[in-house]
Amino acid sequence: MIRIAIPNKGRLHDPTVSLLKEAGIPVLQGGTRKLFAKTTDPEITYLFARAADIPEYVQDGAADVGITGMDLISETDSDVDVMLDLNFGGSSLVLAVPEDSTIASSSELEGMRVATEFPNITRKYFENQGINIDIVKVSGACEMTPHVGIADAIVDISSSGTTLVTNHLKMIEKVFTSSVYLIANKNSRENSDKIGQIQTAVESVLRAKGKRYLMMNVPADSLETVKEVLPGLAGPTVMKVESDESILAVHAVIDSDNIFATVDKLKGAGAKDILVVPIERMMP
Repeated sequence: MIRIAIPNKGRLHDPTVSLLKEAGIPVLQGGTRKLFAKTTDPEITYLFARAADIPEYVQDGAADVGITGMDLISETDSDVDVMLDLNFGGSSLVLAVPEDSTIASSSELEGMRVATEFPNITRKYFENQGINIDIVKVSGACEMTPHVGIADAIVDISSSGTTLVTNHLKMIEKVFTSSVYLIANKNSRENSDKIGQIQTAVESVLRAKGKRYLMMNVPADSLETVKEVLPGLAGPTVMKVESDESILAVHAVIDSDNIFATVDKLKGAGAKDILVVPIERMMP
């Protein structure tokens, strides 16, 4: 049995559950309200946990696989296999000060107090610059600490910067950039082919995002012109069509951002009966 730890709530929960569903290992209905949940695969079960606890759960073997933020993996310094960037949940840890502060860089914080929920990342950041600070560890409402005299600056998560502005803070430096990753217990990964299958299933969904499958009929004498138009991954697939005319079926995978311009060019090059089809998965 493979146990996958996933965030039980917060901004990472819904995209994680959605991605796993697309990968073919959905959480069974109603499962998110429990500590454990079954999947359609009898060999896989989910463990719902705080995102901050998942790195250590995976490191210690309470879970074989986990999905959580790189900031949390780095903060706990967990010894896990980092398998795959899932390309969502992007955020930054930023160094911020009150908007009326004259402090403009980390070097000006020598001997001052910095409040954060990420003391290890913060300590490493300042140590690498040779700056001595006092770290004030907090477990919430970090953005309030400079206004009540607890700290001179903060290191906190910022996705859009809105929270900083709302709390009359300004970013002066970016400390750490994070997104969500698929991780595994090192011993579990070495001893389970199933974990490799999970990674492949998830990666196939990520590879398909932003791609479209084009199918069209092309007169044989227009093939070379059409091939010049197609920005495919590895060139188009060309097949003969059983027809009284000299017609070829041409298939290609292209970025969805290029669909509008590409279809117009293909029609100009002689392609017809063009179909644009979404792609659910692309196996690595």
